[in-house]
Amino acid sequence: MTKYVFVTGGVCSGLGKGITASSIALLLKAKGYKVFMQKFDPYMNVDPGTMSPIQHGEVFVTADGCETDLDLGHYERFIDEELNYTSNITNGKVYSSVIEKERRGDYLGATIQIVPHISNEIKNKIYEAGKSSGADIVITEIGGTVGDIESSVMMESLRQFRNEQPLENTIFVHTTLVPYLFGSNELKTKPTQNSVIELRRLGIQPDIIVTRAPVDLGDSIKKKISLFGSIPIDNIIEAKDVNNIYEIPLNFHKQQIEDIILNHFKLGAAPSKLKYWEDLVKTVNNLKSEVEIALVGKYVELEDAYLSVKEALKHAGYKYKTKVKINWVDSESLEKPDADIKKILGKSKGILVPGGFGSRGIEGKIKACNYARENNIPYLGICLGMQVAVIEFARNVCGIKDASSREFNELCNNPVIDLMSDQKAVINKGGTLRLGNYDCKIEKDTLAYADYKSELIKERHRHRYEFNNKYKEELESKGLVFSGTNPESGLVEIIELPSHKHFIACQFHPEFKSRPNRPHPLFDSFVKASIDK
Repeated sequence: MTKYVFVTGGVCSGLGKGITASSIALLLKAKGYKVFMQKFDPYMNVDPGTMSPIQHGEVFVTADGCETDLDLGHYERFIDEELNYTSNITNGKVYSSVIEKERRGDYLGATIQIVPHISNEIKNKIYEAGKSSGADIVITEIGGTVGDIESSVMMESLRQFRNEQPLENTIFVHTTLVPYLFGSNELKTKPTQNSVIELRRLGIQPDIIVTRAPVDLGDSIKKKISLFGSIPIDNIIEAKDVNNIYEIPLNFHKQQIEDIILNHFKLGAAPSKLKYWEDLVKTVNNLKSEVEIALVGKYVELEDAYLSVKEALKHAGYKYKTKVKINWVDSESLEKPDADIKKILGKSKGILVPGGFGSRGIEGKIKACNYARENNIPYLGICLGMQVAVIEFARNVCGIKDASSREFNELCNNPVIDLMSDQKAVINKGGTLRLGNYDCKIEKDTLAYADYKSELIKERHRHRYEFNNKYKEELESKGLVFSGTNPESGLVEIIELPSHKHFIACQFHPEFKSRPNRPHPLFDSFVKASIDK
């Protein structure tokens, strides 16, 4: 039978539930078990697809085309497994499903209630994750904090779920804060105590407590939490602050959290295979040099809006024992009449323009792309970053001065970026983009082929507008190479400039497939070129 780990949080948000869940999954996988991960978010959006990155950070896309919470990026990077549609469940998705069933008459005239109809739907989503993945162990993180009104039905569903299963099939891991008060110079356990009390009010007794604190707890603090939390002292796991998040699984391993979980599940424990992770931590903690790369976007005030891009740059740096320092550039700042682009971008050895939506800050991105092309600075464009590169090339090399995208100007005369015919009738924005894995055929003797070393690849997409193939021949005649296309539709996937030191851009999102010990090929070559620069 599939076993289930539930990770909850108390006191406040931002304690690292996602990293805790990811670390547990990594450690269980290192013991030889097949793991799968899932995130429950209590908001009423069906998915994060229409939410502003400034409010919620980036939207992570799974291989099967689901728009999900950024925590799923942490999950995939830690456990190196592709997640799917069962991995991100929201209140909005649950309620929509129940209402749809009610409209169809599936409930045979029953009065629809939070319990049992909503709670049953939530439990079904947990069971579905276990069945669809075939995993030995499913780790489910519950967003928000215990006591939030939005997540109350989720917690009730978990209470029911535990009662439906044999005791050894479920385990609850509760993350809490143990603050250090300067002045009195002591750690305080009361927030943890109150959080556990709140969890008990909902009918759930935690089996493991993970404590977030800036310093070691010490035996007396752990004994106090053990007493008031009614759990063995060995089941109190310290999550002390670290500079490198990849150290966290190893810290948990030293405290034997995976053995505690497997003993509870009555499962055998093979020796852990963690050398590859230990080598990664050693590498990250001993980077020899540094390279600055400019990331030009319009959400740079919140780095989480570009979380996977940021991590993918770091991963490539690890391969070359180099710390990637990101120069966060607000694209709107480049549009100001007095903007000194050379001063803003001059120290950066590479320029990256990531994905995004809308017209705000676009001219600044075009200027950044132009600066990279004319000054032979390594350039990587992602999604909108590719479209920006096409517009800049069309305007400044091909002489199509009014070249633009219909996304920015519906009436433009030369839409080098345009909607495809099947997208023009779209009314609802949510879930109607080109999403998830699509094939890309790569031309030989190109930079893209040198990077991938393959003629056929699959990459994840999240966009609506495409390169307009009507302009392909004209741009090719001026030196732009279309090195990757979708073999079925002929849509452009990758462009590059052979005359440039390193200039490549893609319509897909390569950052979603980057791993800390296996950087994505496009980020690998871009960071290497930036280091060489």
